[in-house]
This record gives sequence, structure tokens and C-alpha cells, in this order.
Amino acid sequence: MTKNDELLTLPQVLTELGGVSRRTFYRWRQLGRAPVCIQLPNLELRVWRSDLIAWLESRREAP
Repeated sequence: MTKNDELLTLPQVLTELGGVSRRTFYRWRQLGRAPVCIQLPNLELRVWRSDLIAWLESRREAP
């Protein structure tokens, strides 16, 4: 997390991922393959932008 980091809502994360469906994202979570999420007391999910970027970088395939 950085000073300029922001918490993204799940719809924002899905948009950032190119329109991945909510169902696919929850399946990734169930399989332990989704980015780190924060679950709020109202059960909504949030993702720090820096965690999303780190997760995307970790998914990068070697050339």
C-alpha cells in the first residue's frame, strides 16, 4: 500500500481486469487465485490498487 493507493470496489476491479465476470472472480477466490481482498463488515469486497497491480505482475508469464 502506498500513500496514493486507493481501495477499489469489486465492479472497479472487474472493469480493470477487462470485464471479468463476478462469478469468475469468486471462483478465482475459492481456488485461491484472486488478488488479496478486504472484506468489509457488510461483506462487500475491496482490493487495494497496489495489491491488484502486484497480483497482475505475479501472473505475468516468462518470455
